[in-house]
Amino acid sequence: MMVRRGRFGVRVKYFKTNNQQSAKRAERLGMKRFLTTAAAAVVAISTATAADIKPAVVFDMGGKFDKSFNEGIYNGVERFSNESGIKYGEFEVTNEAQREQALRNFARRGYSPVIAVGFAQGPALDKVASEYPDTKFSIIDMVVDRPNVQSIVFKEHEGSFLVGMLAALASDTGKVGFVGGMDIPLIRKFACGYEQGVKHVNPGADVYQNMTGTTPAAWNDPVKGGELAKSQFDRGADVVYAAAGGTGLGVLQAAADSGKLSIGVDSNQNYLHPGSVLTSMLKRVDVAAYDVYKSSMDGTWQPGIKVLGLAEDGVGWALDDNNKSLISADMQAKVEAAKADIIAGKISVHDYMADNSCSY
Repeated sequence: MMVRRGRFGVRVKYFKTNNQQSAKRAERLGMKRFLTTAAAAVVAISTATAADIKPAVVFDMGGKFDKSFNEGIYNGVERFSNESGIKYGEFEVTNEAQREQALRNFARRGYSPVIAVGFAQGPALDKVASEYPDTKFSIIDMVVDRPNVQSIVFKEHEGSFLVGMLAALASDTGKVGFVGGMDIPLIRKFACGYEQGVKHVNPGADVYQNMTGTTPAAWNDPVKGGELAKSQFDRGADVVYAAAGGTGLGVLQAAADSGKLSIGVDSNQNYLHPGSVLTSMLKRVDVAAYDVYKSSMDGTWQPGIKVLGLAEDGVGWALDDNNKSLISADMQAKVEAAKADIIAGKISVHDYMADNSCSY
């Protein structure tokens, strides 16, 4: 009898009588043991990967059930939790001082990755990320230049262009409106894209614009949002686009009460007033939040800037049973053609934040 190593490092005994059948049987047994061991190792690695991720999210003011931006994030992290079985930590900010406290508390307790929701968390995250360089942070809607931060931003102007086209196509008066939340460059970016879409369809259209305020309270004032919308309706507007967080709920309500049309934002808000919400400009923050956790779990999470536009399916417009009676086949065809042209570079949509102007 002699001994040599077979495949997979298994010692196989061979008899001088050349009993090959016995040898092959022994080697098959060795292979089976190897595969069993390998499978166990894969399970161990997967378990270790799942154990290594301890995700958290800090929602901004307005709360996770604001039916807009925060709720989109909530839907994304809930989807990840339901699919993976991994629980996440969460905190809902109710005043500005809590942003830094919440981010630091999660980092100190070993949570990673931590999602910071909204541009307003930028300064707080910049400070906390420098204190906890081994913690992964992702911020949605702002850029923070730290080696352990992933910044996710969107081409809101592209999605707003499309809903601006729909507003112009649906308008009987040639007058449409826009109600923004806090008067900041980001919201001006929504407004500028919207105006370009309206003028692409009807160069002579009037686009009325109002911002709700200059403080964070502007995101959660539906009463004022409704008043601003009504003032635009009084001036002849028959479609108003709201990019104002919780304030936008007042705009949608005012449109429904006045027999006019509104356009929602961030999440699909068509269901709030079926037959009155013309469409919603989708900002896929739900997908962004889901991908933060998923990529952290599978090891593909990367710091740096991630930009999501029409080409990446990061923005778009909503069509469902709640608004399909308001969107004709011709309207849909024109908007989808424009979408393809924007992706192909045939239509250039100016980004207000590139130069703080709405020149086009």
